[in-house]
Amino acid sequence: MQSNRISGQIFSDTITDSDLTVTNENPTIANRNEFRNSRVLIIGLGQLGLPVAKYVKEKGFDTYGYDIEQKAIERAEKVASIKRADSFSDFDVYIICVSTHKPDDIFAPQIDGLLYIIEEISRKAKNGALVSIESTIPRGTSKKVFEMLNHRLHVVHAPHRWYALEEMEHGVNQLRVVGGVHDCCLRAALKFYTGDVSNSSYNNNADADVSVDNISQRESIRGGNDGSNNSNNSNENGNLGIPLHPVSDIEIAEITKIAENAHRYLQIAFAEDLYLYCKTNNLSFPQLREAINTKWNVNILEPRDGIGGHCLPKDTRMFLQSSKSIKSKILTAALEVDQDYRRQRQSRVELEVLCKDIVK
Repeated sequence: MQSNRISGQIFSDTITDSDLTVTNENPTIANRNEFRNSRVLIIGLGQLGLPVAKYVKEKGFDTYGYDIEQKAIERAEKVASIKRADSFSDFDVYIICVSTHKPDDIFAPQIDGLLYIIEEISRKAKNGALVSIESTIPRGTSKKVFEMLNHRLHVVHAPHRWYALEEMEHGVNQLRVVGGVHDCCLRAALKFYTGDVSNSSYNNNADADVSVDNISQRESIRGGNDGSNNSNNSNENGNLGIPLHPVSDIEIAEITKIAENAHRYLQIAFAEDLYLYCKTNNLSFPQLREAINTKWNVNILEPRDGIGGHCLPKDTRMFLQSSKSIKSKILTAALEVDQDYRRQRQSRVELEVLCKDIVK
């Protein structure tokens, strides 16, 4: 889903003053026993959002989808029978899966589109609904979203770890980190994703509060079923059955995802740096890599065409931008290494083309 639309309304329905009034008529989800029969809206039906929508539907929820791209909505209707959302009103859960990069540069972070979506949710959502941001976001975004929603909705961040090339092993249903703006937000997320806030690792009273101040050393919470991706159309458990690792501060959840990808970026950049070292010193990189990797706790990766994809470059830059006072020197150097490696690769390609032309 492209995320550059920041003006105009998504839907044509009229928004009245009553829609913007904060009331206490709707009971908060955090006080319910389960999410059974809840209406769930997945916003963003692209590479991440479509698998999420399919999974939620398979778990028996009344599942709707929205995307600014008409083709994405039609694809979701065709391949997964996801219902088209005609409004943002009357949903119990909003799962946000929009892209967070600039439309013309996938390596550059930008959340304008996500914030525009939040503005629309704020206009139409009922009190106490759950907003789960699964998109990768910069530090501080969740709290900003909570403010934009006038403290009316539960806001959590459960960053995805979905990997397209290994969807069976690393799909929608895998252990992930979750954080809530407040305790009630975290409780709502635990109920929806796992169905369990009274787990013995937290407390022994199902009605007691789950305090984020007491969970930093706790174990992860398993889902409310066997954790498989099998369909459960009856929605007997009223949850997604996805295991969660709760954290005490939602900014930790935000940083977790971008730090994970920054770490991966570093691993690849080191392999690129080692490759350049070998080229400069007339050594065989494949043999050196193979020799190093014989050690049990070392795994030098294989550098290819530079560090690309939708996530690693963008998230690494997002991490660098997350601190105003201290900048990561090692990540800054890694970005430079990748640029050097790309230039070396390009020079080699150009030389090979020139040699072929000479031979002809």
